[in-house]
Amino acid sequence: QVQLVESGGRLVQAGGSLRLSCAASGRTFSTYTMGWFRQAPGKERENVATINWSSAFTYYHDSVKGRFTISRDNAKNTLYLQMNSLKPEDTAVYYCAQYSSPYTYIRNETYPFDAWGQGTQVTVSS
Repeated sequence: QVQLVESGGRLVQAGGSLRLSCAASGRTFSTYTMGWFRQAPGKERENVATINWSSAFTYYHDSVKGRFTISRDNAKNTLYLQMNSLKPEDTAVYYCAQYSSPYTYIRNETYPFDAWGQGTQVTVSS
């Protein structure tokens, strides 16, 4: 079965940086679109960034453009999220997610994600 395990979340001061990692197993990682989501207390989960299987296409939420970078290492079955210039409003649980079908990427849609990690907490202090 699919397993997605996030790591790298911690407490950081505003303006700082973090890199989240997601180790994937169970499907052929190199053929699946991957994404990062976050959910803050009392708020809906939002799609932060998405990357297709070949890294040819990426998507970023407007609130993180220019600060966050999504990347993947298909040889290591690992997804990354480099977060720079962190703000208190970035505080949330961050989740890794994987599409349900290989070789598929649909712009601006989140319904194709069907597998989720357990999340890692990112807290940004002011």
